[in-house]
Amino acid sequence: MAQNGKGLKMPILPPCIILVEPQLDQNIGKTARAMLNFGLTDLRLIRPKASHNNKTARVLSAGADFVLDQAKVYESLKSAAHDLTFTLATTTRPREMIKDVYTPHHAMDLVRDHLSQHTHHKVGLLFGPERSGLENDDIAFCDAIITAPLNPDFSSLNLAQAVVIIAYEWFQSGIAPSEPKSRALEDPLATQNETQGFLTHLETELEKSGYFRAAHMKEMMTRHLRNMFARMPFTSQEIRTLRGVISSLVNPHGILSRQKKADKKPPK
Repeated sequence: MAQNGKGLKMPILPPCIILVEPQLDQNIGKTARAMLNFGLTDLRLIRPKASHNNKTARVLSAGADFVLDQAKVYESLKSAAHDLTFTLATTTRPREMIKDVYTPHHAMDLVRDHLSQHTHHKVGLLFGPERSGLENDDIAFCDAIITAPLNPDFSSLNLAQAVVIIAYEWFQSGIAPSEPKSRALEDPLATQNETQGFLTHLETELEKSGYFRAAHMKEMMTRHLRNMFARMPFTSQEIRTLRGVISSLVNPHGILSRQKKADKKPPK
């Protein structure tokens, strides 16, 4: 969220996706699907070789018709980027030009930071044709380069795959880190009294069963048991379950007796 002059938070504008001379209608449809998956809706096409409004594109968009319906077609990169303040080119090939190169993750952090500081600014993410990728002139037009770390022996991506990688990183960059959801809200953690009661119960039954055969080893064995259970934060219900397990092991007939009673049919 960006702030206006009065300190009020303003929503930032998500980046637009610009496809240079896309050759296949199915790739345009898949790109629309990838965009909408991650909240991007501004699709711009430069000299497309295929239609974005035909049946194939719509079927492959899997319901992202909204993106296709408002897609705009341009004759040049200059016209497609007329309202943008920051543009990044995607490429997997090294170029002989001085430009900052970012991974998708760092690039989207940079984009979000840019948009947060500049209210109403727009950013464009540029993708080249399926066969050859972006031309040097297209890359020179842009402010920086995005290169995904891929297998150097096989770094070719489908157009929609490339879009989904960048769009995913954009979406993730807007999710604030959060602590894992605590289960204490649903099932409170066991108190020390409950935990120590379980351990005392366990040690008592182990003593009765002859587990501590060597008296001089009992203290060390008990300490090991307590350390082992102390490594995991149990809930109250889990402690009750463990105590029930101990009881059933030392008194199996009690469990069987209760089961037999439950199986008996009520008198007519």
